[in-house]
Amino acid sequence: MIAIIDYDAGNIKSVEKAFQFLGEEVILTRDRNVILNADGIVLPGVGAFGDAMEKLHRYGLAAVIHEAVEKKIPFLGICLGLQLIFERSDESPGVEGLGLLKGEILHIPEESGLKIPHIGWNSLKFFGKGRLFGGLEESAYVYFVHSYYLKAEDEGIVTAVTEYGTTIHASVEQGNLFACQFHPEKSSDTGLKILRNFISVTKGEL
Repeated sequence: MIAIIDYDAGNIKSVEKAFQFLGEEVILTRDRNVILNADGIVLPGVGAFGDAMEKLHRYGLAAVIHEAVEKKIPFLGICLGLQLIFERSDESPGVEGLGLLKGEILHIPEESGLKIPHIGWNSLKFFGKGRLFGGLEESAYVYFVHSYYLKAEDEGIVTAVTEYGTTIHASVEQGNLFACQFHPEKSSDTGLKILRNFISVTKGEL
């Protein structure tokens, strides 16, 4: 069973539908016991960093997420969910992120010809052997919607990058903690393959 963390963020339902399409049992929840007994956990979301962190604390979910990661339950952050697992964001100065990984979220630099927010399809360049990308060809295209991007402190955890005015750390992996800035649930067959790979991780197959 996949637990999707419900903290009133946008885009959660589309993630739920993608896992259901793949035949996976999934539940939207903020119940500690359900989350800690899930085979895998997903933190999706679209919205503002500071508002999201306030809700995670209000619902007691920040502590539960830390517990789950310490238990090594496979965990996937998507879009805002990636940003929240790092330390801080330009979007909300003074607000601490979950701090599960070291790094910061920066505003995409203003450049002539580049629209912000970045909305659309970009190709990925894979670094290392990220388990989410097994079976995918180099330069696979995925769908992004964001104005802020990750700069991870340790580039050794970065499994994919893309270019949009700067080099964007598009996906990371450390142990059973995964995250991607793009939206696999909106990335057609490529995105479904990424979610299938995450399901395989939850079943101990990857």
